[in-house]
Amino acid sequence: MVYSEKVLDHFQHPRNVGEIPDADGVGMVGNAKCGDIMQMFIKVNDDEIIEDVKFKTFGCGAAIATSSMATELIKGKSIDEALQLSNEAVVEALEGLPPVKIHCSVLAEEAVKAAVEDYHKKKAEKQAEAEK
Repeated sequence: MVYSEKVLDHFQHPRNVGEIPDADGVGMVGNAKCGDIMQMFIKVNDDEIIEDVKFKTFGCGAAIATSSMATELIKGKSIDEALQLSNEAVVEALEGLPPVKIHCSVLAEEAVKAAVEDYHKKKAEKQAEAEK
């Protein structure tokens, strides 16, 4: 399999690895077929901008590289912009992935969306509590 320099760079030197203990949103997704698991943590400010994002991925090099790139693409963006992230954008930013590894970019997109959904859920719960 041939990987681009960008994929290799993000695999060997992943950005934003780890977790955010007091994350505003946490998303976890997995692919039963390949065994990859991605967990995405986001910290959102009052203007709904993603101030910080971290990930933990258990998987192949492409899974780690796509997670790393996805965090780079949404950091500093609004929640709405993060929801627009597509797996195609992740693949493009990594200068391509082998066809058998495209599912990793889909997982990265799904992890971001799951973290944003969790953020919205937690925010709604906080608002409901405040209204009591």
